[in-house]
Amino acid sequence: MGSLTLVHHKLPTIEFSKENLKPDTESWSKACKQVVSALEEYGCFIAVYDDLSSDVHDSIFNALEELFDLPTETKIQNKSTKPLYGYVGQIPFLPLYESMGIDDANSYQGIDKFANVMWPNGNPSFCEKVLPYTKLAAKLEQVVVRMIFETYGVEKYYECHLKSVGYLSRVMRYTESGEKKLGFVSHTDKSFMSTIHQNQINGLEIKAKDGEWFTVDLPPSAIVVMAGDAIMGWSNNRIQSPHHRVTMEGKGTRYSIAQFSFLEGIVKTPEEFTDDDHPLQFKPFSNLEYLDFFSKEENRRLECALKHFCGV
Repeated sequence: MGSLTLVHHKLPTIEFSKENLKPDTESWSKACKQVVSALEEYGCFIAVYDDLSSDVHDSIFNALEELFDLPTETKIQNKSTKPLYGYVGQIPFLPLYESMGIDDANSYQGIDKFANVMWPNGNPSFCEKVLPYTKLAAKLEQVVVRMIFETYGVEKYYECHLKSVGYLSRVMRYTESGEKKLGFVSHTDKSFMSTIHQNQINGLEIKAKDGEWFTVDLPPSAIVVMAGDAIMGWSNNRIQSPHHRVTMEGKGTRYSIAQFSFLEGIVKTPEEFTDDDHPLQFKPFSNLEYLDFFSKEENRRLECALKHFCGV
């Protein structure tokens, strides 16, 4: 009998250094291949990003500590007309989790509007701490998306794509737990792409295609770049959004910031992605209508909500 080999998964790490980010160079092409290969295999990867300085890292988490120290009755004023954009917390089966949403998060106006709800006279210092990170995360996400479009030979759609992107930042706190406890349930992101950055407390777990869950260990200058359901629809299933969850194990309070890119218009699979061997899998759909569909209790338990929403 052959011995059973256990696969131990580790998320690929890709360097986003100055030289890797110059289009039309050999190192750019190499980075493009690494990005698409990681996304096709795991739906996500770790980006070590030169532009993410320790100052930017420290500032964002100082700001989050200040924010989450506010009274609950203030935090629940974080409301939105868009589904799942506002405050989430005080959930009995997820007692460790609390989060808020900042719409249009990569602009000063978006963060300032949020701060004016949280603090009676606004909070310019909060905005100045948060903005450098949210701009940087948006820039990283745009570079990754450009790499994907180029690798798949559909770069002619890139400019049009950029014009329809809006960013939501979800800032999150997971309270310390003395024992191993679920911080947040297994789910896929509903966005096109997302970026996740954390303080030095790990907890993010990814489900590999073989069903094994594994922990992501992040250095301070790193950001997880993750595919959402919208890019799964756009890419005709070439890139799949990974299931992920958070588990806490008594090592301190975890703060994280996840920034999601949502498309304002219709998400449509480019014709270049379909042929006799690759029939169309998803009809064109609205990203925000899909988010609304998912916000209904009965649709949150679906294994693949996107297939139910717009599968062919």
